[in-house]
Amino acid sequence: MVANDGKNTAIPVGVPQYVIDHAPLLHLSTKDPYKPSSYANTLRNTRPQIHFRDLPSPSPLTLSHLDQLNNASGGDVYLTSTVDITTNPEWLKGIRPDANGSTGEEKTSVVIVVEKGGGVTDVFYVYFWAFNWGGVVLGEQLGDHVGDWEHNMIRFQNGIPKAVWYSQHANGEAFTFSALKKDKTGKRPLAFAANGSHALYPTPGTHDHTIPNLTLPVPVLLVDETDPGPIYDPLLSSYYYSYTASTKTLTPYTSPSASEVPVGFLYFKGRWGDEQYPDTDQRQKQLVGNRKYVGGPTGPLDKQVDRKEVWPQNAWSKGQRVRGWVGLWVYGPGRDFVSKVVGWVGSCGGRKKKGKRVLVSGEGVR
Repeated sequence: MVANDGKNTAIPVGVPQYVIDHAPLLHLSTKDPYKPSSYANTLRNTRPQIHFRDLPSPSPLTLSHLDQLNNASGGDVYLTSTVDITTNPEWLKGIRPDANGSTGEEKTSVVIVVEKGGGVTDVFYVYFWAFNWGGVVLGEQLGDHVGDWEHNMIRFQNGIPKAVWYSQHANGEAFTFSALKKDKTGKRPLAFAANGSHALYPTPGTHDHTIPNLTLPVPVLLVDETDPGPIYDPLLSSYYYSYTASTKTLTPYTSPSASEVPVGFLYFKGRWGDEQYPDTDQRQKQLVGNRKYVGGPTGPLDKQVDRKEVWPQNAWSKGQRVRGWVGLWVYGPGRDFVSKVVGWVGSCGGRKKKGKRVLVSGEGVR
């Protein structure tokens, strides 16, 4: 299989050429103040805690030895902001990509190549934001958290892209590669990152995700909005790794002249953000058991990189499939229900009264 020859200096030698040729290209939301972020910078602005108590740790804490925190006992380790996040510190806002879609010297994504045998290779393109804005439900802000890892996964058969997974909150959608919108080369699928939540969709517009495994193009309750905003090209701002499932180990792709590529941060089992604030914290709010501030997420290796299907296993896996189209088309018993929902929303519009949209990430709303 052809590998990168090193002419593109942002990509190390040895990365399979198909990983580069068919990498997703992201459109960020024009409304989103939070841009892709340096995960190294997140370490510079956080401290490890368990139950809001500081842990002894190497100083400075770096990507290379972040996994040393796995030895801590007493609960999950949270990388907790050193300043009150309600002051909206600059480091949470990330890095605005340049005209080429790069975030410069700072790495804001990772690419993980997983060879599964039989000619099948899964490639994970994982993107990092320092803050997730959850949204508003019935007048209450819910689901905000420090740290946000989102991903596309492309399944290749003998170097040919076959299917693409788009992560969306605690779930997502899978599509055939041929069904997706592409860039001008016709090779790279487009992904649209939602305002605030950074959930990934194959098209711009309104995406209601109230019903598991079904995205509606009309607002019902839990709504994401995407648009063809600034380009973010993860190829220009990534570290690259291969993953061996049998040993659960990562091997970085490196170029002879490149500096050392850190690996330890990917083995870190803790959370990339603050722990959910207790109800006694004046910053915390709730609505029917759902909180304004929820705990930060786990890292890229917790995306089920050794998954069997194109989608990860979760509570809604049985309803998943690889869609051969982009847009709303429902088969089976659920079709009548969806038609009624869409018809109801449409009838509301027919009365010429705009329904109030509820924008929410869903990560803190189960």
